Amino acid sequence: MLSSMMQRAWRALAGGVLLLAGSCAAGQSQRVVVADLRPLMLAALDSADGTALGEIRGDLYRAVAGPLGLSTPLLLDIRTLLRYRQPGCARLLLHFHQEGVRASLGQAAGPRAMDATINYCRDGRPPAALTPAEGP
Repeated sequence: MLSSMMQRAWRALAGGVLLLAGSCAAGQSQRVVVADLRPLMLAALDSADGTALGEIRGDLYRAVAGPLGLSTPLLLDIRTLLRYRQPGCARLLLHFHQEGVRASLGQAAGPRAMDATINYCRDGRPPAALTPAEGP
């Protein structure tokens, strides 16, 4: 069951539509609602500070939250760890977090988080080489 759920979640990552665009105010990222991760990863690549904040909804949210009985928002904070020499490519840290999650029956609900990293380019592929960009 979990394997099937994860397969649906990863498929939802590959496709989807930006549901609601946010704006940047005074250089600080606003949280945007998305149906997949791509718009947020692109926003982090394009951001001057290398960050993007989002709330995941739609098929991806249902694939993750439904089988686990979760109903609180699934939040994602993306931060650029390293920019590569190849234009539009970077190593991104994806920090998923959610409040009110029960790890097991009888346990008090609380915050849960998971981090992942990905080498990602604007075209959706990994960089051809992992050579860091020069300069700041």
